Amino acid sequence: MGRRPVFLAILAAALVLVPTAPVASASSSKFDLDAADIPALQARMASGRLTAVSLTSTYLDRIHRIDGKVNAVLALNPAALSQAASSDARRRAHHLRGPLDGIPVLVKDNVDTRDQWTTAGSRALRSYPAKDATLITRLRNAGAVILGKANLSEWANFRAAKPTSGWSGVGGQTNNPYVLDRNPCGSSAGSAAGVAASLAQVAIGSETDGSIVCPAGMTATVGHKPSLGLVSRTGVVPISAEQDTAGPIARNVVDVALTLSVLQGRDPADPATSQYPDSQPTDYAKLLRPGVLRGARIGLWRLPVLGPATDAVLTSARNSLVKAGATVVEVTPPYQARLGELEFPALLTEFHRDLDAYLATRPRGPRNLAELIAYNRADPLEQTCFAGQELFEQALAAPPPTDPGYLAGRAELSDLARRSLDETLAKYHLDAIASPTNPPAWKTDCAVGDNDVIPSSTPAAVAGYPDVTVPAGFAGALPVGISFMGARWSDGRMLALAADFSRVAPARVPPRYLPTLPS
Repeated sequence: MGRRPVFLAILAAALVLVPTAPVASASSSKFDLDAADIPALQARMASGRLTAVSLTSTYLDRIHRIDGKVNAVLALNPAALSQAASSDARRRAHHLRGPLDGIPVLVKDNVDTRDQWTTAGSRALRSYPAKDATLITRLRNAGAVILGKANLSEWANFRAAKPTSGWSGVGGQTNNPYVLDRNPCGSSAGSAAGVAASLAQVAIGSETDGSIVCPAGMTATVGHKPSLGLVSRTGVVPISAEQDTAGPIARNVVDVALTLSVLQGRDPADPATSQYPDSQPTDYAKLLRPGVLRGARIGLWRLPVLGPATDAVLTSARNSLVKAGATVVEVTPPYQARLGELEFPALLTEFHRDLDAYLATRPRGPRNLAELIAYNRADPLEQTCFAGQELFEQALAAPPPTDPGYLAGRAELSDLARRSLDETLAKYHLDAIASPTNPPAWKTDCAVGDNDVIPSSTPAAVAGYPDVTVPAGFAGALPVGISFMGARWSDGRMLALAADFSRVAPARVPPRYLPTLPS
């Protein structure tokens, strides 16, 4: 396992030690950190019962005491407390920058931060990027406190043929906080597990196919994979420009909505954002009104392949939707087998193209995929869990992006993914398609890798359409999420439906950090 380069020893001396939960505030009143959302925190700070420094210190203390079990945090930001102090100064001067001002945010370590290493979990990339990713600039401009970097599945799970999600050569293995020997899913494993364990108020993840929603589902958190082009990818380590996006993870929908409102917008350096519509909401939190499900039509995609325990959770979710006034129609989006055939070959070509372009922006480290492969062959620590790099080698040998076979395959893949959702939505006059996000978490085992047959994320991921997952229930001690997918740019509508579902069928409970389950 890699050694975590966290700065806990330095920061621990600066921390104001406070209880885990409830949290003591400046006036000695207490509140439940796990349940507190951003509006509640801002209200406390506005009334003087809480400061950004005390909130940040609380999270740093929790990391110091709890993350040894979860291993979600790859590196802390030594400037976090000074950023929080600046937020408090802005509050005193009545110059706040919005609802994220003073809110601690954990960032997946494939997102460039100029003042911290950005490694994608790889020992080959232990260096500073040239500048902040666009989304980091937006967070800083909004006054957010960058708490640190979250561990992830190395290279966003696109290295080995049979990877172990949540493992990286830099950070080691992230554990599921509900049952520690179970997997958190990948690749945004540390982002989701960190939020679930109340190690940050919000986290940033990224997804090519399933890497936000699956970890969120596995850890009873809320994850939003936005429409492609809603959030800039500039400065995010890529797999595929045709599918990649970044998005927020939190313990409740309103925090996700507020964070998305900050992240979204056009970026001249990311051509996908040129399609961002002028009509897109600027404040998604305003859309989260009770009663949105009443009169809505929801298509229920059961996916029995995920097992009877997951299906039982989905049946309960269906009953809750009906009780809330929604009409539920069982559906099976078409073309799923063909999507599975076409996606992987397309990603191989796109990964080689896009990773080479990204590595060329880095001041240090491998300059291209071939050099990265050579590095991994020479570093024994890079072979301790992700033993192979078959996907790297296949991508190096894949057809170029000008190849007619690749172009035809990608065109068919994107078209079928859009049609899979569009035709289903139109045929049944649906507002959204709901599906189980994940099965119960499997045991983490480097010897066998993941057990991740999770097809529900693929249509929205390939089409570039929104996917929002919220907690739906538990299979024993293990969380199961429900995903709401809709047409492109319907992010606000999906968030509103997901929020109303969470209101009528609250399912999340804090993790208990069980070592294992009875055999």
